[in-house]
Amino acid sequence: MTKKAQLINKPIIFILLLLVVIGSIWYLESQKAMPVSLAFDDSEEIADEGVLDEQVESDLVTEDLEGNLEKIKQEKELIIFTPNPEKEGKYKRAPELVGTQKWVNSDPLKEKDLIGNVVLIDFWTYSCINCIRTLPFLKEWHEKYSDKGLVIIGVHTPEFKFEEDYDNLVESVKKRGLKYPIVQDNNYATWRAFKNRFWPRKYLIDAEGYIRFDHIGEGAYKKTEMKIQELLEERGIDVSNIDVSDLNEKVFAVARTPELYAGYEFALPRDQNIGNLLGLVPNITKDYSLPENLKADKIYLEGKWKSNSENLQAKDNEQSSIILMFTAMSVNIVADTLKEPLELEVKIGEKYITKEQAGKDVQFKDEKAFIVVDEPRLYNVVNGIYGMYKLKLATKSNDFTFNTFTFG
Repeated sequence: MTKKAQLINKPIIFILLLLVVIGSIWYLESQKAMPVSLAFDDSEEIADEGVLDEQVESDLVTEDLEGNLEKIKQEKELIIFTPNPEKEGKYKRAPELVGTQKWVNSDPLKEKDLIGNVVLIDFWTYSCINCIRTLPFLKEWHEKYSDKGLVIIGVHTPEFKFEEDYDNLVESVKKRGLKYPIVQDNNYATWRAFKNRFWPRKYLIDAEGYIRFDHIGEGAYKKTEMKIQELLEERGIDVSNIDVSDLNEKVFAVARTPELYAGYEFALPRDQNIGNLLGLVPNITKDYSLPENLKADKIYLEGKWKSNSENLQAKDNEQSSIILMFTAMSVNIVADTLKEPLELEVKIGEKYITKEQAGKDVQFKDEKAFIVVDEPRLYNVVNGIYGMYKLKLATKSNDFTFNTFTFG
């Protein structure tokens, strides 16, 4: 090609490239969603300054604004509260329940269903002993204040895989006699929205959507109920004739064994390896023997056990045992069977546990004391006088698994 031809072609190429760029920009701009501002009828819903600024697809932009509004409402279910100048900056706005699954005791509740009510959000999981001990208080508050404007919502955020199962949750709710709405939060979406890290944890939200009280763990029941009454009074409900609960608050002022985990993903980060010399070997079955000396507050294994991420699984038809030196009044174990129901023998020292010291899930046949493990849940093993004891649990099944020990 001659030098002259090259000089002629350069402007032509530049113009063609410019046309391609302009055409691309026009096409992309034509595909963008158009912003539409629509005012809610405040007789139905409260809007922030009467305006919802929502991006919608361009095919929704028609002269039928009323139809568009209804379509947006159905798709987004979005409610915007009117800020209260006296509370803004002083209290945090409660986040929505997001990413939830199935509900128990209720149809799905949206934010619009809760406007004007005092709401108690309780983060819990059904095999957690600390959560279980709070349930009698929640049940009583529901009975006393549900017709006064209190809505209790149990947000069930599972700690273990089996707790994600809806049928397991329903069965637990039924056994505990819980009547208030409970929703699954298997993906931890609502847990993260509230920036929560604890079971149990309670948030009290006033009628305008502000978090007014927040309590981690057990206890503070009287204080919580007094706050419930205060927030109900704020919305004009007279509860002066309702006495604050007189249920006993258990306060453990004495030393006791901490919660102990079995699965390697839970135990190892907490520095809770088993006491055997081999320790936990992830995803491997090992034949364990007991050392001469047992340390307190450590799980020891005897026989063949497989170390799984969430639990330990017995793998010996002869006998697999768990030995634990604990300090407490009561002991619970979160356990399951992979197939058929199985028997788990319960001994204190070298003798079967007595009826006086046995937990409510212990059964007796002749001199034998045992628990029938038939579903994934928390089993009460010991319930006696406070002290230090040696607990031994034994089974001849390959299907037994356990996740954790808790103490009271």
